[in-house]
Amino acid sequence: QVQLVESGGGLVQAGGSLRLSCAVSGRTFSSYAMGWFRQAPGKEREFVAAITRGGGTTYYGDSVKARFTVSRDNAKNTVYLQMDSLKPEDTAVYYCAGGNILSSLNYYYARQYNYWGQGTQVTVSS
Repeated sequence: QVQLVESGGGLVQAGGSLRLSCAVSGRTFSSYAMGWFRQAPGKEREFVAAITRGGGTTYYGDSVKARFTVSRDNAKNTVYLQMDSLKPEDTAVYYCAGGNILSSLNYYYARQYNYWGQGTQVTVSS
């Protein structure tokens, strides 16, 4: 059984930074591509970022490019999302997800991920 637990969310002023972490249980963490999604009230779940199994390639949603950075530490079974220059529109519940994704086209789609965390709230005040 694979379990994902996010942490690091909270309240921050616009222009500030937060670092989210997602700890993954199980010995097969390095075999999963990992992604971050977010969902604001009344909106659909949105792709934020993803990283390949080895960490060599990353993908970002257009709204977070150049502000967010995804990384992973396979020795610690953890994936991170560094969020800088935060804006009020970044306010959402952030979810990490893992999946056996092989095609670069599939990293952007929530349905390609098999495992999900419970989410962590990020609130950016103006």
